[in-house]
Amino acid sequence: MRIRTVVNNETLDLEISLSNSLLELLRDILGLTGTKKGCDFGGCGMCTVLVEDKPVFSCITPAWRAEGKRITTIEGVGIRDNHHLHPIQAEMLKNFAFQCGYCTPSMVLVAKSLLQENPSPTEQEVKEALSGVICRCTGYSRYVKAVLAAAETMKKGLELDI
Repeated sequence: MRIRTVVNNETLDLEISLSNSLLELLRDILGLTGTKKGCDFGGCGMCTVLVEDKPVFSCITPAWRAEGKRITTIEGVGIRDNHHLHPIQAEMLKNFAFQCGYCTPSMVLVAKSLLQENPSPTEQEVKEALSGVICRCTGYSRYVKAVLAAAETMKKGLELDI
């Protein structure tokens, strides 16, 4: 089956199998390995990507659902050419939010979606948003702190150098 989709602002015409998951499309066909495979049944959140700016578990989403949709993976977040990170990424670094980093791509994308929808979330709203991604290393307190700091940074319109 052929689909047309936009992945990280690049329009793509792709040949896929009806049995492909969105995770397989992103990792195996497109080579976007920032999207992680965890449980493979939508329980851990490691495979989270944004579809039309909303978090989606890519492991349980059929690839054909990407037809006509805008997909964002971690590779599409931040500006690499002039050495800027997205404020969420920069604040996660500044706040030592992660250890192993396996859940970080999903945490960044979930936070990005949250802050697009709600630029001034409460601590509880951040906790609820991040609760769909399991972090086995650090717990969530540093991620929550980083997202709240990123919200403040974004309100000021700052770009942070790396």
